[in-house]
Amino acid sequence: MVRKTKEEAGKTRKDIIDAARRVFHECGVSRSSLDKIAKEAGVTRGAVYWHFEDKAALFFAMREDVFAPLIERTDALLFSAELSDPLDAIEASVKEFFRVLEDCSVVREVFEIMISRCEYVDEFSSVQNEIGRPAQTFLAKIERVYQQAVAKGTMRDGLDPLVAARDTWAFTSGMLHLLLSCQKGTDLPQHVPAMISAHIALRRKTAGPA
Repeated sequence: MVRKTKEEAGKTRKDIIDAARRVFHECGVSRSSLDKIAKEAGVTRGAVYWHFEDKAALFFAMREDVFAPLIERTDALLFSAELSDPLDAIEASVKEFFRVLEDCSVVREVFEIMISRCEYVDEFSSVQNEIGRPAQTFLAKIERVYQQAVAKGTMRDGLDPLVAARDTWAFTSGMLHLLLSCQKGTDLPQHVPAMISAHIALRRKTAGPA
């Protein structure tokens, strides 16, 4: 048998990840078997096991397939040298996150799977900490940038960077849940940029009296 090329193996792996996303989204993770995923991908169950140890490994690969490019885009703004005010960087980064969520159906599907189509029990009960790791990483990054805003004097006096970061974390998480649960046709998405701007404005140092 001719050994598959690296490119063919990579394509098969990507096909399995894409199939898993569609099956997870349609059936829910707990009701999605590797047999269903293999059938959707047009491969054998053995091919799935060749690339992924179990369903949890496939789940994380699906998440990483979307998260890696998304984080690269948002981090490019969050740590941009072109934005002199760290608060502008946070605002731009959060807006970019929700812009991608609105424009990319695949990203939206993955977040819907993670939030409303996955029960963290049985084989997934042991991966809860890993599931929440991206949120904790986001919190740490935002706190660091708020600390930079304090150092640059653009943050409102007396506002603790960790408290501000936790508030932005809760705001972003709440907005994400609202957008994923709202019915199609609502006007909430068009108000998101203004809501983010208002959230960040509460952290900005106001000019003193002339």
